[in-house]
Amino acid sequence: MNFPTSFYKATEEYNTYEKHVNAPYIRTEYDFPDFEKAYITISGLGFYDLFINGEKITKGLLAPYISNPDDIVYFDRYDISALVKPGRNCIGIILGNGMKNCPGGRVWDFDIAKFRGAPCFAVSLDVTDKDGNETGGDIGDTFKCCPSPIIFDDIRSGCFFDAGLIIPDWNKVNFDDSGWAKVMKAENPRGEFRLCDTDPIVIREEIKPVSIKETELDIRVHNRENMRLETQFDFSEFGTKGTMFDFGINTTGICRLKIQGKPGQKIYIVFGELIKQNGSPDIGNIASFTPNGYCQAVYYICKGEGTEIFEPSFCYFGCRYAVAFGLESGQINEDTLTLLAANSDLRERGSFSCSDEVMNTLGKMGRTSDLANFWYFPTDCPHREKNGWTGDAAVSAEHVLLTLTPEKSYREWLRNICKAQADSGALPGIVPTGGWGFQWGNGPAWDNVLTELCWQIYRMRGDLEPARECADSILRYLNYISKQRRPDGLIAIGLGDWLQPGKGAGDPVSPLYVTDSVISMYICKKSCDLFEALGLEYQKDFALSLYNSFRNAIRKNLIDFSTMTVRSRCQTSQAICIYYGVFDDCEKKQAIDVLVKLVHEKDDHFDCGMIGVRTVFHVLSDGGYGSLAYKMIVRDDFPSYGMFLRWGLTSLSESFLPEEDWDAPDSLNHHFMGDITSWFIQKVAGISVNPRFVSPDDFDIRPDFIEQLSFAKAHYDAPCGRISTEWKRDGDTVTLVIDAPEKATGYIVLPAGWVFRYDENTHNRLDGSSVYELKSGEFKCEKRI
Repeated sequence: MNFPTSFYKATEEYNTYEKHVNAPYIRTEYDFPDFEKAYITISGLGFYDLFINGEKITKGLLAPYISNPDDIVYFDRYDISALVKPGRNCIGIILGNGMKNCPGGRVWDFDIAKFRGAPCFAVSLDVTDKDGNETGGDIGDTFKCCPSPIIFDDIRSGCFFDAGLIIPDWNKVNFDDSGWAKVMKAENPRGEFRLCDTDPIVIREEIKPVSIKETELDIRVHNRENMRLETQFDFSEFGTKGTMFDFGINTTGICRLKIQGKPGQKIYIVFGELIKQNGSPDIGNIASFTPNGYCQAVYYICKGEGTEIFEPSFCYFGCRYAVAFGLESGQINEDTLTLLAANSDLRERGSFSCSDEVMNTLGKMGRTSDLANFWYFPTDCPHREKNGWTGDAAVSAEHVLLTLTPEKSYREWLRNICKAQADSGALPGIVPTGGWGFQWGNGPAWDNVLTELCWQIYRMRGDLEPARECADSILRYLNYISKQRRPDGLIAIGLGDWLQPGKGAGDPVSPLYVTDSVISMYICKKSCDLFEALGLEYQKDFALSLYNSFRNAIRKNLIDFSTMTVRSRCQTSQAICIYYGVFDDCEKKQAIDVLVKLVHEKDDHFDCGMIGVRTVFHVLSDGGYGSLAYKMIVRDDFPSYGMFLRWGLTSLSESFLPEEDWDAPDSLNHHFMGDITSWFIQKVAGISVNPRFVSPDDFDIRPDFIEQLSFAKAHYDAPCGRISTEWKRDGDTVTLVIDAPEKATGYIVLPAGWVFRYDENTHNRLDGSSVYELKSGEFKCEKRI
């Protein structure tokens, strides 16, 4: 297979907020010989929809990918053998703006990116006839173009559509395109050409509204100064009275509008997530990043001929509800708007449930946020930003790999991360980027994504290929941070413990020199593991030397060994130094006791941002304080996770807010505080994956029989097969049931103070023991007297 060599476009103009440019219809007809096989290879920058003889065959939403075309240019390849026939066939394309032209990304400088321009495409055919002869090649210059009914599209702002501009049968054979213009040659993008090898974005569920009611919504918000623009449309003409369609869950996707409209009737729909405590919708928490009226919007002008069905293109919405303006009362019913929930095509790998419905609900909310924020790669929120924030992905990687199947998507995104790396070795805070994110928004806790994804994929799935592909970039990054250290050997160059409760987003109690230094040490340790597995001895030695240098500097400058306290004396600093190995094993018990004291000083609340929340519950469980971690999570006062349920949320919020601030939150759909799912599976149900870093099929089954729970169960699909655990309390005893694949190795480790006892069913004489070789079976456990 050869990639097409030339790109083409419909126009020199590109879409802006001030002047809209229609997405183009693009078509050609091609005479196929009597063939055996036929393939089409296509790239659309930013997005494309592909039609063969009138049938839409695009692999999913937002094809081919979301990338910086100066880094990687993605192509998709389709087998169209069953869709075409010998003789004349039609190939149709619609182009969307995507990353090629991203006015909604102005906050992150996408509007001034070098690659910005009109959408363009490249297409080639590979046809093999009955005798094995191959024909085809680049056919881009055969296409003609015409403006489509899509009068505006942007991944963040939405899609505007004039149904009166629909041209019937434009993508079918024998259509008269004599009045259409020839496409023009476009400048070829500068990135590497490659086939997209990732999970497509698919519609996974159709959700009808759970309620429909009249409401008021003011689309005018206090937006950012650089978004106060004179836009082509002024949607304030619709007023503030509309109809709210509440879908009952804060997720992502597109909508389906079904209406019997009048000719020229204008429908304006806004998608939001915040429902204030008085029941009214508000978009103030997400709309400041776009001009007024252009935040997650659909604008539809009816053709007025029978039932019209419309699904927007080249965008998506993070939403709990939609507010529609311009509908007449007889047009409003449960079929008027349907939410088509969508995300990358990830499958379930792990699950958890227990006797506490707060935990179960939080697990569901975490899953909702993980999926809603996975569109080819993890995003930081699915509505206002839609960016691949690296720090968010770093702290969520373990729990996402435990519960879903993201490694294929992670690997493709890692290629983009490596391409985005600066010559100095620095990494940006978002990927893809047009150059933004090096001066602010990054640093070790965010840059950690490069090694964390590689290391977790290798640890949990046994796949070393992502690390092999990223090895050079990892080494360059280690060299970079080695040059950023202060004279005392510590480092403080990036973002810290983001969104600590009650603090400003960038104003945590844990000092930056603590979090940056500890995370840098952790990056070096993982790099050492990966280089050793790859057989890169010199690189391993460098990583190990840098690891020891960071660790020694942290221990020398930051630890009070008389009390085993990290000098900043806060939960995050103490937890990360325990979790990431700053303390020696013989020091950890006293260090954990200090952490417990710090928790008690906060009335058994956590007091951490995203870096601390990732570690604090695990450390408490490892120290025998699982019940305390449980209490911190499920309680319903500020700050806690249980508070989200009292708030009425259906996904995990970006931040923990006191009740008086619930009407003015940040994002209500984030995955970076979702590591509680990992704690549920690994600490409560006890499925600890590859704890000794020897094999992804090695486990410790180490449950915590938390006194507030009567049962807990979980499963995880390992490379060797499914492993599951379930424990149930019966008075003073607990029955532990384990189902493990034959190839699984490891141990069953009971909590401190618990022992196995004689079991009449299995006839295992395990009296007095608390550790046993991993095997399937039912085990009776009791507290040691």
